[in-house]
Amino acid sequence: MARPLVLEAPPAVRPRFEAVFLRRLFRRRLVIVGALLIAGVFMVSLFAPVLAPQGYDDQDLLKRLRPPSPAHALGTDMLGRDLLARIVWGARISLMVGALAVSISLPTGSLLGLLSGFYGGNTDRVIMGLMDVKLAFPGILLALAVVAALGPGLYQVMIAVGVNQIPAFARLVRGSVLSVRKHEYVDAARALGARDVRIMLQHILPNVIAPVVVLATLDVGTAILASAGLSFLGLGAQPPLPDWGGMINQGRAFLRTAWWVGVFPGFAIMLTVLGFNLMGDGLRDALDPRLRT
Repeated sequence: MARPLVLEAPPAVRPRFEAVFLRRLFRRRLVIVGALLIAGVFMVSLFAPVLAPQGYDDQDLLKRLRPPSPAHALGTDMLGRDLLARIVWGARISLMVGALAVSISLPTGSLLGLLSGFYGGNTDRVIMGLMDVKLAFPGILLALAVVAALGPGLYQVMIAVGVNQIPAFARLVRGSVLSVRKHEYVDAARALGARDVRIMLQHILPNVIAPVVVLATLDVGTAILASAGLSFLGLGAQPPLPDWGGMINQGRAFLRTAWWVGVFPGFAIMLTVLGFNLMGDGLRDALDPRLRT
């Protein structure tokens, strides 16, 4: 007797992690706004020569302090320079400062936190003691000390801001490592004879990288804001480089007569930092399983 034909349902296909992650990331509209702001600033900095072909330091004293007009969309400054061109070129400097500052603080702080949390004991006490000493100093004061020791300039600001953000990464990674190192797979790897370096890099670090990515995204905006503050004090990028903080400092003397000189650079800083903050919040919600609905 022939057996009846049974149609089996196809096995369920699990969605890929990338698709699930992107769906969770862009579930909130504010994350989309942040992504658009970051993409907009990046595209403006990338195509600065096309958007502002006249250059950021082209002066025309006969057109000084002109208000926004069709010829100069954002007006001109006290030297007759086009404000839109300076803001567009300044986007390159701000993004570079934020990226390089985080590239200094992220690996250094992550390494210190990894060693502190994994070994504990005297290693933990020494590293965390140094981080506590650093946190005892106000961030802007330490940045001022670094810039004063190295001299004012763009790269000095990157170093100062990067060093200032190291304790945040170190303490975050240490806390994550303290919870991860107690798991069974770490004990299994140690029982199989794996060395400490392999355990840290292959078994512990991949499981603590998610909060580090979130903090790095948020700290890019923090670094841009801190570098703008140092440039406002005259310790950042030196003229004629179009640094947004320096432009605000130059425009503060004309707030009553030519408000656009200082307001538009501040508006550019606000939008850029807001974009990174919104994206960082979205990454936290997408990567943290406790916040998933």
